[in-house]
Amino acid sequence: MRLSRFGESFGHGAGIVQLMDDLGRAAALNPDMLMLGGGNPGRIPQMERRFRERMQRILDDGDAFERVVGGYGPPQGHLRLIRALARLLNESLGWAVGPENIALTNGSQSASFMLFNMLGGQGADGEPRRILLPLTPEYIGYADQGAEPGLFTAGRPQIELLGRYQFKYRVDFDNLRVGNDVAALCVSRPTNPTGNVLTDGEVTSLRRLAADHAIPLIIDNAYGVPFPGIVFTEATPVWDENIIVCMSLSKIGLPGVRTGIVVAAPEYIEALSGMNAIVNLTTGSFGPELVLDLVESGEILDLSREVVRPFYERKAMAAVARLELDLSGYPFRVHKPEGAIFLWLWFEDLPVTAQVLYERLKARGVLVIAGHHFFPGLAGEWRHRDECIRINCSQDDARVHRGLAIIAQEVRKAYDE
Repeated sequence: MRLSRFGESFGHGAGIVQLMDDLGRAAALNPDMLMLGGGNPGRIPQMERRFRERMQRILDDGDAFERVVGGYGPPQGHLRLIRALARLLNESLGWAVGPENIALTNGSQSASFMLFNMLGGQGADGEPRRILLPLTPEYIGYADQGAEPGLFTAGRPQIELLGRYQFKYRVDFDNLRVGNDVAALCVSRPTNPTGNVLTDGEVTSLRRLAADHAIPLIIDNAYGVPFPGIVFTEATPVWDENIIVCMSLSKIGLPGVRTGIVVAAPEYIEALSGMNAIVNLTTGSFGPELVLDLVESGEILDLSREVVRPFYERKAMAAVARLELDLSGYPFRVHKPEGAIFLWLWFEDLPVTAQVLYERLKARGVLVIAGHHFFPGLAGEWRHRDECIRINCSQDDARVHRGLAIIAQEVRKAYDE
């Protein structure tokens, strides 16, 4: 088989493809594997009941089911949900958005791929244009999304030590450079993998930086406010026509329906709709129908605040307490858990690399992700990348805590060797 450079990159060379294949094979070989590595959200019974009730109403309502699955929608996406989202964002956040500011995509991964390659890559003038990640570590799924190589450049963070066992990454504005080749800034808030929430001050500075260079600021809001609202600290959601906000239905409890939401200036929405038409014809209608009544009533905000956030916050705090107890006396820190569904662990001066630790844990039936995967675009050597791992603490409590105990055993063994 002879493939193009695009085909080679996306069919074989992508790091996330290799990583997910490794995770999948490991789980298949050991059904009892403790899956603390992937990004799947937890199962929240109250949310699942709510979606089941909505599905039953669709099935019972005349030919509603047939309408949902039996016809194409417009490339912009499910128009009734788009109108409901515009009203919700206006009323709950004060964002001056209309339907012309919103497009749906087949998942937020699809949205970021289209946005990154719409803005970055070779420009009309023949010059390369890149996406700047002001703060790494950053989402692993960005790393291989460029249709052309070298799409990303990134900034190294400042590290603030907090108490005995925690720390926090902050944007190093003193050393952040926005070159003429930068087409957009991009941050996730809360950040996957670390659970970091950029402060309002950091976001204000990034908005100003983007505006000064006449480029957009992309905010990946897959875990943020107003939904799913997995934020454990103060964080003001922001939008203007120079900001592109990407949202998702995945972490509200619907990862399988693959529905992403983009809020942006009309010219971006028009371009995304065109790309939707070319790549997908349109977006799926199943996810939008499942949440339509929740968005129209505003109940999605109540469920995010009263059900989803407490579910993940409790799990994160319990996991942190367990790790601090089991690794007491060792050079271990966890990034301050401010949101999302992960914990980011840093083992300073770890005698082995995080990749070796990953292999040892996999051999013992625990899957995590080694930290070096989460630094797309960061140039130069940095030992810190090989001292960190990401764990997903959203699964069944008993299985998570068994996995944490094994992680602590292997870390202690590595330091004691």
